[in-house]
Amino acid sequence: MTTRKNSGSATAKRQRASSSGPASERRDHLVKLAAELFARKGFQATTVRNIADEAGILSGSLYHHFDSKESIVDEVLSTFLDDLIARYRAALESGSDPRSVLSEMVRIGFGTLEPHRAAITVMQNDWSYLRQFERFNYLVKAEDEVEQMWVAQIKAGQAAGQFRGDVDAKLTYRMIRDTIWVAVRWFRPGGRFNTTGLAEHYITVLFDGLATGERTSQRA
Repeated sequence: MTTRKNSGSATAKRQRASSSGPASERRDHLVKLAAELFARKGFQATTVRNIADEAGILSGSLYHHFDSKESIVDEVLSTFLDDLIARYRAALESGSDPRSVLSEMVRIGFGTLEPHRAAITVMQNDWSYLRQFERFNYLVKAEDEVEQMWVAQIKAGQAAGQFRGDVDAKLTYRMIRDTIWVAVRWFRPGGRFNTTGLAEHYITVLFDGLATGERTSQRA
């Protein structure tokens, strides 16, 4: 799936670039540099000159690869969302039971924290600004599609008796979503937990809870 309304032309550009060897590598390098700047400074505060300076080239040279900084962030975000949604779809199509599928979706989410760290950061910091432009309408559509995937799976688990029926599926999804994406703000590679460890720890808390089997009552 491609998330953008104008994804055909963008995909064609990437395909043309991929056939040009060093030019493609240079373009990918510029995207990565720009993504890091967007994540660090914010999309609005980052200028074309900033990106060019970071790459050690003239601003005009950047326009040989991209027509604007919007085109660059477009590629950063759509690449992330296309990858994420494709992985979610594969999990949903696996035919596994709802709990197994939901666990895999949690792993997929945490697994994006390293390869798509900059994109996730931009999504969090510049979402409200970007969504006001028509070219970024796909952000809202992608968000809605992802939410539908999660909510449907939670409801399937409730119907199958695997999940509690007294919890709100949409609210539960949003709490899971926020836990995963906010982690990009504090997660650092090489720390105590890698993304796999984070996912497994979260799955344990999500399904097994924090409290022990013994319940205690407290008086106010």
